[in-house]
Amino acid sequence: MSNEHVTLYTTDWCPFCQRLVKALDRTETPYARIDVEQDEAAAEWVKSVNDGNRVVPTVKYSDGTYATNPPASEVRRKLEELASS
Repeated sequence: MSNEHVTLYTTDWCPFCQRLVKALDRTETPYARIDVEQDEAAAEWVKSVNDGNRVVPTVKYSDGTYATNPPASEVRRKLEELASS
């Protein structure tokens, strides 16, 4: 079982995804990453939480909440909150 509290739904070509991944990597923030172009179920989930649109990056946290195109600082803040609960 993974110890990540966040899953990033991304694509390889998305500049916003690349920016988020690089920012999280710089601070060694753990995450799981799913390419929605390679995983149809993941793509459908992303569409289900974004009014039918496949918007990336979409981030899902271990508590079931999600965010669309969040800044890395927001992801880190949420992870700190999850770790302390």
